[in-house]
Amino acid sequence: MVVESLFSSLIASWEVTTLGEACIRSGGNIQTGPFGSQLHASDYVPFGIPSIMPQNIGDNRVFTEGIARITPEDAARLSRYLVQTGDIVYSRRGDVERRALIRAEEDGWLCGTGCLRVRFGNSEVDPFYASYYLGHPSVRGWIVRHAVGATMPNLNTSILSALPFVIPPLPEQKAIAHILGTLDDKIELNREMNQTLEAMARAIFKSWFVDFDPVRAKMEGRQPAGMDAATAELFPDEFEESALGIIPKGWKQVSLGDVLKIYDSKRIPLSSRERAQRQGNYPYYGAASVMDYVDDYLFEGVYVLMGEDGSVIDDDDHPILQYVWGKFWVNNHAHVLQGANDISSEHLMLFLKQTNIRPYVTGAVQPKLNQGNLFRIPFLLPSSQISVVFGSELSRFYALFRSNCEQSRSLASIRDTLLPKLLSGEIRVKEAEKIAAKAM
Repeated sequence: MVVESLFSSLIASWEVTTLGEACIRSGGNIQTGPFGSQLHASDYVPFGIPSIMPQNIGDNRVFTEGIARITPEDAARLSRYLVQTGDIVYSRRGDVERRALIRAEEDGWLCGTGCLRVRFGNSEVDPFYASYYLGHPSVRGWIVRHAVGATMPNLNTSILSALPFVIPPLPEQKAIAHILGTLDDKIELNREMNQTLEAMARAIFKSWFVDFDPVRAKMEGRQPAGMDAATAELFPDEFEESALGIIPKGWKQVSLGDVLKIYDSKRIPLSSRERAQRQGNYPYYGAASVMDYVDDYLFEGVYVLMGEDGSVIDDDDHPILQYVWGKFWVNNHAHVLQGANDISSEHLMLFLKQTNIRPYVTGAVQPKLNQGNLFRIPFLLPSSQISVVFGSELSRFYALFRSNCEQSRSLASIRDTLLPKLLSGEIRVKEAEKIAAKAM
C-alpha cells in the first residue's frame, strides 16, 4: 500500500504508513469508547475512577477539572475501554483535532463516551513521538478535513486509521520526542504558572470586592492581612445599605456601562478572501472562536472580549470571555471591552467572570447579549484611589501572564517547525537540541 506523506520531504529510509497499520502491526488498535447504552448519566458517581470525556482533552494532556467518575464495578465491566500509559485519546465530535497522551498517573482511567483511543502495542512506535507527530498542524489539518459532518465534525476509527503516519527508527523517535517534549514541558510549566497567577488575582478580587475583608478587619481594629498600611488606609471602616446589600461606606452602585469602553462600531462583513488579505500575521479572535467575519480595523492594547451572540453564557451563567492583547482582529460576534474611569481591563474581567448574566441574556434559540443589557449590569465602584491601587496590583500578575503566553506561543511555533525539519533530515537531532535550549 502506497501512502503519501503529509510532509513535503522525508529521510528516504523512513517508512510512511497509516496510523491504523502502525497500531495493528505493533499489536495495538484504534477503538471507540463505550456507547451511551453501555454507560448512562446516572452511572456517574462523585468519587471513583475518572472517565475521560471530550471536554477533558487538552493539548496533549488530560484536564481533570470537573472530570466524571465511575464505580470500580463499572470499570471492571468496561475494562476493554480502560486506557494504558502511552495511549492517545481523541474526541469523536466537535474539536476532533485535539488529543491527549495518557501518562502514568492516568493509567486505568476510562476512555469515556464520545472519545477514541489509539494504542501502540510493542516498542516499534514511541507513544511520545506519536503524540507530537499527531499534534503537528499539518496532521491536525488532515484530520479536520477528513472528519465527516457538515454542522459538527465527527471522527471515527476508519478516518483515524487512514491518517498518514511516519515511522523513523526507534532511537530517532525517542530523540525527536525528547526535544519536542522539552519545549512542551516549558509550555506546560507556563500554563501552570498562569493558572496560579489567575488564582491569586481572583483571590485578591474576592477579598477586596466580594468579602470586603479589609473593611471587616478595620472594623475589628486589625491590620488587613497581606496589605500595607497605606493601602489599608484607603478602605473605610464601616458598611452602609445599598441596592446591592451591605457595601463599604462611600462605595457606589453604578452600571457596568459607567466603567467600560466598548468598541462595537464599523462592523463590515468581509469575504474569506478579503479577510485573508487584511488579516496578515495578526491573531483573529471571536466569541468562542466563532470566526465568520472580521472588523474593519485592527485593535491594539489590552482588552476583554465578551460573547455578543451564540457563545455568550456558560453552564454556570457566567459570560464567555477572552483576555487579549497586542494587535489583533475581532469578528462581529464579540463585544470588545476596555476598563474606564480608573477600572482596569483586568478588574473588569475579574468582575465579569464571577457575575451571573443570565437575567441580561435574550434569545430563546440563540443567546444574545446586546449593548443595552450589558450596560445595565450593576457594578460596585470603590474609590478612585482603591481602583488605581488594585489595577496596579493586577498589572504585576498580568504582565507576567502575558509574557508567559507569548513565550509559550513562540515555543509552540518552534516545536511545530522542528518536527518536519527533523523528519526531512534538514536539521539533525544535535542541532535541534541547541535550538530548543536557546529558545528557553
